[in-house]
Amino acid sequence: MTRRSTPTSSSTSSHTRRRLILGRTAGVVLGLVALALAVLVSVAVGSKQIPLDQVWQALTGAGLAEDRTVIFELRLPRTLIAIAVGAALGVAGMLMQALTRNPLADPGILGVNSGAMFAVALGVGFFGASSMNAIVWCALIGAFLAAVAVYAVGSAGRSEQGNERLTLAGVALGAVLAGVTSALILSDATTFDQLRVWQAGSVAGRLLSDLTVVVPFLLVGAALALVASGPLNAIALGDDVARGLGTRVGLVRVIVVLAVTLLAGGATAIAGPVAFIGLMTPHIARWIVGVDQRWILVMSMICAALLMVASDVVGRVIARPQEIPVGIVTAFVGAPVLMVLVRRRRASAS
Repeated sequence: MTRRSTPTSSSTSSHTRRRLILGRTAGVVLGLVALALAVLVSVAVGSKQIPLDQVWQALTGAGLAEDRTVIFELRLPRTLIAIAVGAALGVAGMLMQALTRNPLADPGILGVNSGAMFAVALGVGFFGASSMNAIVWCALIGAFLAAVAVYAVGSAGRSEQGNERLTLAGVALGAVLAGVTSALILSDATTFDQLRVWQAGSVAGRLLSDLTVVVPFLLVGAALALVASGPLNAIALGDDVARGLGTRVGLVRVIVVLAVTLLAGGATAIAGPVAFIGLMTPHIARWIVGVDQRWILVMSMICAALLMVASDVVGRVIARPQEIPVGIVTAFVGAPVLMVLVRRRRASAS
């Protein structure tokens, strides 16, 4: 005998769904507001303090010419690059965690950033790559090869051990590539001088022209991520269940690898290897919007951009008059988060 839903139960379900959508929308709106405030602080804070009211005047075309020069030629490009890099890394981390069903997956931890960094060092040192056009292609090739290599090793297991193998393979490959890259840079200080600050992960000194070169790759990567976000909800239930629901798991994997390559490779090309952004923000996003990967994608993008901008601001003020690269600031924040996640996984497994 078929049990039919009553009008009361249907109304309750509809009410719960509306509340869920309203809560998710509120989280996105609040995240955007926080990001807007962080942008204002970012263009106001630096070696020359500019009050927020003068920042607003400069942005609207008024104010002092000196303030407008500082904001539009130095701080605004830096802030826009931080937003783009953070959003790209946040989405890349979300994709990797969803595809591998591994909460420790991240472009930095799984060696994708290190692969891009190593390829850029080779391009600069042996092929004379100096323009952003050349550097971004080197970074994309390195990120792709590293992602494929790590995933090939980790996908051999379909259990908890498979996830651990994926993480260990990524950490090992990242450590080796980072070590070789450092050796290359130290071997020829003149040739690799431009990579010294870049190696630590930094958005300082970057130009809007650099961003315009990288943005098309990031936009294509984001579009691919959006296409894959729906099927990733099914893959979260397991590959067999996903196939039973009609999901083309192999095609989704290819799309995700391409998206991660474009996002992580493009971000590394312009800002260097920034770690832990892609690890932390998907967890924050899931806490805010739940388990729907489409909402997690949007929230990860916002949270990662916010974290990147805020970390860059902290790096400017914490050691005045010097600056700390944003990659070092995110490592200080992300390392404890990684340890907490590892402890939680061990506790749940015991």
